[in-house]
Amino acid sequence: MIETIALLVNAVLQEGTASAPALPPTAGAALAVGLAALGSGYAERGIGAAAVGAIAEDESMFGRGLILTVLPETLVILALVVVFVV
Repeated sequence: MIETIALLVNAVLQEGTASAPALPPTAGAALAVGLAALGSGYAERGIGAAAVGAIAEDESMFGRGLILTVLPETLVILALVVVFVV
């Protein structure tokens, strides 16, 4: 499995050749943020449904539901920070 990953990395980055990498740095950054947003949205759909159900039963759960719903969005914010740092 590790050998396959190494071959894939070499193919994408085209190490050892004089040509440019197959994936430019800006495209890699965009892919990273896009995948982070996709993962965050996938996590948030289940959390949002559970939070709405909990709030429907007990209105005092609003604060916890809001915090747990916003928590996956920090992943996207951190991905954006990494893009600007790199």
